[in-house]
Amino acid sequence: MSDTTHDGGIALSSPPSADEGLSASQLADKYGLTVSGARPGLFAYIRQLWGRRHFILAFSRAKLTAQYSQAKLGQLWQVATPLLNALVYFLIFGIILGTARGMSKEVFIPFLVTGVFVFTFTQSSVMAGVRSISGNIGLVRALHFPRASLPVSFSLQQLQQLLYSMIVLLAVAVGFGSYPGLSWLLVIPALAMQFLFNTGLALVMARLGSKTPDLAQLMPFVMRTWMYASGVMFSIPVMLADKPQWIADVLQYNPAAIYMDLVRFALIDGYGSENLPQHVWAVGLAWSLVVGVVGFVYFWKAEERYGRG
Repeated sequence: MSDTTHDGGIALSSPPSADEGLSASQLADKYGLTVSGARPGLFAYIRQLWGRRHFILAFSRAKLTAQYSQAKLGQLWQVATPLLNALVYFLIFGIILGTARGMSKEVFIPFLVTGVFVFTFTQSSVMAGVRSISGNIGLVRALHFPRASLPVSFSLQQLQQLLYSMIVLLAVAVGFGSYPGLSWLLVIPALAMQFLFNTGLALVMARLGSKTPDLAQLMPFVMRTWMYASGVMFSIPVMLADKPQWIADVLQYNPAAIYMDLVRFALIDGYGSENLPQHVWAVGLAWSLVVGVVGFVYFWKAEERYGRG
C-alpha cells in the first residue's frame, strides 16, 4: 500500500497484520500457546507423569540412599529401625500387657513383626507425602514437571524400604515355624494394593500439606492413634470379644488392619482365614482403588497452585 505525502512524494505503509483484531485467547489458539503452569487435562497429566517415570524412580532411590548416609550403620537402619520398634512393642504389649491372648509365641512374634513392618509402610508414606511439596519447594518453583511425581516418588521410596525389611520378616517367619509355601505369593498382591492405597493417601496429604505446613506436626499423633486402633500389637477380635461386635468390625475393616491381616495370613502358618473379616480381598482392593483414584484426582485439581503464593 502507498499514500501521497504533502510534498507530492509517495510513502509506503505496511499491509495490515493477519492477526489484527484477534483477542488474546484467539491468538493463543492460533499459535498453539498455553498458559505457563496451567493444569493439563487429567489424561494428559497421566501421560506426563508416565513420561517422568525414570525421574520418579531415580529420585526415590536417591532419597533412600541419602536417608541414612550420615549414620555409621548406613542402610542397615532401614531394617534395624522397624525391628527395634517390634522388639519394644513385644516387651511392652507381648510380655507386660499380655496382648498375645489366644496366640502361641510361634504365631504372636511373627504377627507383631508383620504388623509393625506393614503399618510402618503406610505411616512413612503418609508422613513423607505431607512434606513432599512443602519440603521441596525450591525444586517445585525451579522446574516444570508434574507435581504428583514427588508424592509418588516418596511412596515408592517407602516401598523399596519395606522390601529390604521383608528379608528380616521372612527370616522371622521361618525362625518361628512358618515355612515357605504357595501362600507366600499372596504377599505380592497384598503389598501392591497397599502401595496404591498409600500413594493415594500421600497425594491427598501432599496437597493439604502444601498449604498447611503445620499438618506435619499434627500427623504423628493421628498416625499413632491409627496404629493403636489397627491391631498392630494385638488381635482385634480377641481383644474386643466382650465389646459390641460393630466396634471390632469397624476396626477390622479399616485399611491398615486389612493389609496387615492379608500379609499375616500369607506368611504365618498359624494365622488362618478365621482371623480375617469377610470378603477381605475385595475390601482391600476397594480401599486401594477408591483412595488411589480419588487421591490422584484431588491432587491434580490443584496442580497449578503448588509452589505459588
